[in-house]
Amino acid sequence: MEHSVDSPYLVPSDGAFRIADAPTTPPEDSSADSDAKGANKKIKKRTKQLDKLQRLLYADDRHSLLLVFQAMDAAGKDGTIRAVLSGLNPAGFQVHSFKQPSAEERDHDFLWRTACRLPERGRIGVFNRSYYEEVLVVRVHPEYLAGQQLPREVSLDQVWDQRFTSIRDHEQHLARNGTAVVKFWLNVSHEEQHRRFVARIDDPAKNWKFSAGDVAESRLWDDYMQAYEEALNATSRPWAPWYAIPADDKPFMRKCVADILVETLSRLPLKYPEPRKKDREKMGALRGELTKT
Repeated sequence: MEHSVDSPYLVPSDGAFRIADAPTTPPEDSSADSDAKGANKKIKKRTKQLDKLQRLLYADDRHSLLLVFQAMDAAGKDGTIRAVLSGLNPAGFQVHSFKQPSAEERDHDFLWRTACRLPERGRIGVFNRSYYEEVLVVRVHPEYLAGQQLPREVSLDQVWDQRFTSIRDHEQHLARNGTAVVKFWLNVSHEEQHRRFVARIDDPAKNWKFSAGDVAESRLWDDYMQAYEEALNATSRPWAPWYAIPADDKPFMRKCVADILVETLSRLPLKYPEPRKKDREKMGALRGELTKT
């Protein structure tokens, strides 16, 4: 049931992760990987491997893969999902984005709306934001709890601890039932985020991406970093690991994500179904019929 793979960006499950120590840029000795041309070449190679592994996952039909992407605004979630998964058969995976909950979603527990979108066996599911918003955005803005129709009054500390417990139990349940849960926090620096905001303002083709609300949330950076640090420490487990991926260099970030996905799928006990003896005999007979001249 352990799905974590060896990576320098794996968040340990012992609570020792510190955002202050987590890099936002590639290591100095990774010039070949951080070079855009070299990284994109490696991503293309990984995409071909992912295509083969996706076919095997679908044929095996006993496991599924859930990818969770969380990040601050402008970290590159959409582009990473597009770059890494663009070569896959769209019939074999789904991407779901979770924004402000609807009235119907608020009338259920906080895991309900994402549970309805979990990938079936044989498929890959991608969550662009997820149930983790309930211990990130809502933690930074606890006033949002007032609109969630919670059944009883509890202290804020109890809310987050209870939600962490629910998330751990939920992800362990998924792992027991064949879903490999892999979570990526795209770790962009505050300075790089601001540069990307400015680029969205300066480029007319990117104006639509810019939101004044994103800048307002950026002013709460320290609060968000504290929320992320506690959430990653509380929920990174061998069966549902977090990876804190440096996100200031987009090609390097995407290559790291692709590497982890290939390694994760490669470690699953996947195999093509083998036909029974009588089915092979029937196929042999039908082959003879089809090849008669």
